[in-house]
Amino acid sequence: QVQLVESGGGLVQPGGSLRLSCLASGFTFKNYAMTWYRQAPGKRRELVASIGTAGRNTDYADFVKGRFTISRDNAKNTVYLQMNSLKFEDAAVYYCNVWLGAGNEYWGQGTQVRVSS
Repeated sequence: QVQLVESGGGLVQPGGSLRLSCLASGFTFKNYAMTWYRQAPGKRRELVASIGTAGRNTDYADFVKGRFTISRDNAKNTVYLQMNSLKFEDAAVYYCNVWLGAGNEYWGQGTQVRVSS
């Protein structure tokens, strides 16, 4: 079955960095675009960044452009989110997502990012 397992969250000070990872299994990872979302308490889930199958095509929400970088390693079935210059408003649960088509969409369990001084 499809599984997405995020890791790498934690507590960081403003201006700090974290790298999130999402290990995928149960589907042919290299054939699908991958996306990171986040959801802060009381807010809607929002798209953060997405990456195409070969890793060359990426897209970012305006609020993370220039600070976050999405990448993937198809040999390791893993997608990453490098987060630099973190702000208080980046605190959220970050989720990995894949759309396999025909209504088949999957989410990881999420990893918590806290930004506090």
